[in-house]
Amino acid sequence: MTTLQAWIIVGITMLGTMVTRFLPFLLFPAGKPAPKYIRYLGTVLPAAALGLLVIYCLKDVSLLSGSHGLPELIALALVTILQCRWHNLLLSVGAGTLCYMALLQWVF
Repeated sequence: MTTLQAWIIVGITMLGTMVTRFLPFLLFPAGKPAPKYIRYLGTVLPAAALGLLVIYCLKDVSLLSGSHGLPELIALALVTILQCRWHNLLLSVGAGTLCYMALLQWVF
């Protein structure tokens, strides 16, 4: 890759980032309420994204071989319990990750 090509890539990346950052402010000014469908998407997309992440994380778990998905199930249960009890995302994700890694390293 030449220096010119690298600068072109950097420029296009900067332009794409700026457009995606500034466009919502141009389309939906502060004084006007957002359209109904945008407000709807704002309420349903976070849950949909989290559901997608859970499915993505569990898609390769084999229930018929190896540890039979026990480390994943235990870590998922821990994350769910912590989130329901304390509503702290950092605590839930951090503890779930540590639990999963510890289970893989020392138990399974």
